[in-house]
Amino acid sequence: MSVESSSQGVEPLFEKVKVTPAYQMISSAVEKQILSGKLVPGTMLPTEAELAEQFGVNRSTVREAIRQLEQEGLVERRSSKRLQVTMPGIYDAAPRAARSLLLQQVTFAELWQVAVVLEPQAAYLAALSATAPDIAQLAANVDRLTFHHKKGGSMQEHAQIDIEFHATVARASGNRVLMLAREPINLLYRPSLTKLQAVLPQLERRNLDAHKRIFKAIAARDAEQAQEWTRKHLIDFQRGYTLAKIPMNTPIETLHLE
Repeated sequence: MSVESSSQGVEPLFEKVKVTPAYQMISSAVEKQILSGKLVPGTMLPTEAELAEQFGVNRSTVREAIRQLEQEGLVERRSSKRLQVTMPGIYDAAPRAARSLLLQQVTFAELWQVAVVLEPQAAYLAALSATAPDIAQLAANVDRLTFHHKKGGSMQEHAQIDIEFHATVARASGNRVLMLAREPINLLYRPSLTKLQAVLPQLERRNLDAHKRIFKAIAARDAEQAQEWTRKHLIDFQRGYTLAKIPMNTPIETLHLE
């Protein structure tokens, strides 16, 4: 028996070597400096030519690395055309995360299981931390939804006002981790709301009533009531799926994410 034939079917001792592209190594090196605090927001980066010389690569490789850093929101070009370190906003990563959830074909049930934890907690913290401008913004939102309900506006407009209310509550919580965690869910919420409203006209009135109660509790600094009414609001929304005879394991619909 030959050596070649005897080696068939035998597990190899080593794995194939995987070489990381140079542009990824460069973007990772710059990202590490930013995350460590050595490059703070506002710092101007060297020119493409200088970066190419420092890393020992050509300028096209540097451009590819810069493109990746720009997509991550870690650098941006100012009027001088020089690259500057920047701090990604709280909501910058949300559309990408929401797209990933869509590709995974997540269901309303999965979103709801997380929302029923995050949203009541956001309301609880908002009641403790909301500033006067936060309260004013929530009041204005409730007034908008009230006016929308009276004039009989579109389902899309109702959904937008509804989403803005919960986003404002989250901002009023002052907890940036919570804001970031819930934002992808917030972006995916709209198609579920408009789908239910098309079948359940009473949904708009019930949403308005819930928002009024949540706002009243937050304005009164009653954290427990704010939390409880938000929980009831989420449970009521879940019941809507049962009334509309839509399975909760239905994948969330694709929508445009700005």
